[in-house]
Amino acid sequence: MTGTYGNARIVTRRTVVAAAGAAGLGAALVACGSDDSSGSSSDNSAGSSSGGSSGTVLAKTTDIPEGGGVVFGDQGVVVTQPQAGEFKAFSSVCTHSGCAVKGIADGVINCPCHGSKFSATDGSVQAGPATTPLPAKTIKVSGTEISLA
Repeated sequence: MTGTYGNARIVTRRTVVAAAGAAGLGAALVACGSDDSSGSSSDNSAGSSSGGSSGTVLAKTTDIPEGGGVVFGDQGVVVTQPQAGEFKAFSSVCTHSGCAVKGIADGVINCPCHGSKFSATDGSVQAGPATTPLPAKTIKVSGTEISLA
């Protein structure tokens, strides 16, 4: 509760505690959306739809393991390499409930929230609860660099 006493504004302990709790909740929500691309596999290849920052260099081709991929959370993209020299890119946001996908292993992109699994080759759903594939993203491979198109 706030009030005034003369020209001074009075703030109660309850107001301070509530504000601190709201700030903590905001920080927790931001932390839930963080990206952990270490140890992840990814596949990089040109997709069909564009998104993210155009021209942003994501990685070197050697950074994307064959049969795996890497999640680039800040750019909202996961890049995979299903076969040697073939790079694909998809949205890193799970189509089930909007969680960030995390790991790519054995040709599968995994969502940690509810267990949805997507193909690293075409983004199709391999296991639910998601029912919609990951949307393709457009990337450009130029020499040894992979960038958003």
